[in-house]
Amino acid sequence: MRSAPTILHLDMDAFFAQAEQASKPSLRGKAVIVGGLGPRGVVATASYEARVFGVHSAMPMAQARRLAPNAAYLVPRFGFYRSISEQVMGLLRALSPLVEPLSLDEAFVDLEAGEAAWDADSARLAGARLRADIRAVTGLTGSVGLAASKMLAKIASEQAKPDGLVLIEPGTERALLGPMSVRTLPGVGPATGDHLRRAGIHTVDELAEAGEDELVRLLGKAHGQALHAMALAHDERPVVAEREAKSVSVEDTYDVDIHDRLRVGLEVQRLADRCVRRLRGAGLSGRTIVLKVRRYDFSTLTRSETLRGPTDDPAVVREAAARLLDSVDTTGGVRLLGVGVSGLADYTQEDLFAQAAGARVDSPEEEPAAEAAPEQPAPAERHWPAGHDVRHTEFGHGWVQGSGLGRVTVRFETPDSAPGRVRTFRVDDPDLEPADPLPLVRRRPDATTGNASSVAGGARSG
Repeated sequence: MRSAPTILHLDMDAFFAQAEQASKPSLRGKAVIVGGLGPRGVVATASYEARVFGVHSAMPMAQARRLAPNAAYLVPRFGFYRSISEQVMGLLRALSPLVEPLSLDEAFVDLEAGEAAWDADSARLAGARLRADIRAVTGLTGSVGLAASKMLAKIASEQAKPDGLVLIEPGTERALLGPMSVRTLPGVGPATGDHLRRAGIHTVDELAEAGEDELVRLLGKAHGQALHAMALAHDERPVVAEREAKSVSVEDTYDVDIHDRLRVGLEVQRLADRCVRRLRGAGLSGRTIVLKVRRYDFSTLTRSETLRGPTDDPAVVREAAARLLDSVDTTGGVRLLGVGVSGLADYTQEDLFAQAAGARVDSPEEEPAAEAAPEQPAPAERHWPAGHDVRHTEFGHGWVQGSGLGRVTVRFETPDSAPGRVRTFRVDDPDLEPADPLPLVRRRPDATTGNASSVAGGARSG
């Protein structure tokens, strides 16, 4: 482990919820919960105001509604969050070539590799400047941890939340870690934590005192040795520069086991569609379709099928997932289902067919005669997800508060406006259209210098 605290861990504060609060003035200071709003949805992020009620990420949405019935419940806008994340990651890469993103809102940075810091004072200065730059560019807040290793930097950023900076001085690591729960350490999940608890090991100090031999006996050689080293504050894991995604996947865990085979099949189809939306959102396609099934007894099965070429066609992914499901026995019940696509590419098999076909695709003899065209079905009722952006011809930009019974309720406001008024329309109102999110920080000419300056839209730590 290096001697200087030059490993930085950034964690954006309640990222999805904070972004929603920043873009919606009426929600600032309010409990906001982002996630799947269906009966089996789960919480993706809860604002700090919602966490007061006990709501947390990965909680079933039905439970969150019981705990915080008056919170604002919003459908995620992943494209919006991704655009903010790209701005943040750009600021991190300006600090160092070694940036290791863990998710849209979290990353490690090796400041020493970018010559951005070499000791405690320079590291603290770099962290403070980063937080200020993130606020100026995105309007949002992030918490920063600085330490001599990845493990300790992540612990420091957790202590810094929300909207803070914590630096762990070299030489203080053991004293800091000692009283903490073993669950603090990387690699100690619920199962390992329970195993250690049954052995009488609750804190990091007790883990260190148990000794390497005992931990190897309890957990196996690799895991036991790694945890003993971490309990002594030794973490040699380097910051690894960003790698390209190897797969795109989605999964759902069910509160009650699913026994109905038809219902399982419908869930797999729904997951396949979600996976393709995520795939297309990233501008990717893939060759290998993967199905994951966790059964009633917690046994997990994975099945895969590799296609002739990459695809992002939802029908192709649905059909492949259905074929894979046919090979899995689900009669005892299913606790979790997942669908993924790997073997990623930035083109599709259909693209290659189109290139090979050339002009033949548009040849007149392949066009159906006008009189033979089938009757067009009536357009489906438009769907208005809660929290998503809209624009009205008369009232301008707003967002969906809710919809149902043929009506949609919209609050008209922007990131830099005052809380706006609410109006209700028919779901098929021709003056109402889906819209792209507005930037949280608008750039305008500085009145004194004429240079562009950033103006945050009232964003706050959420």
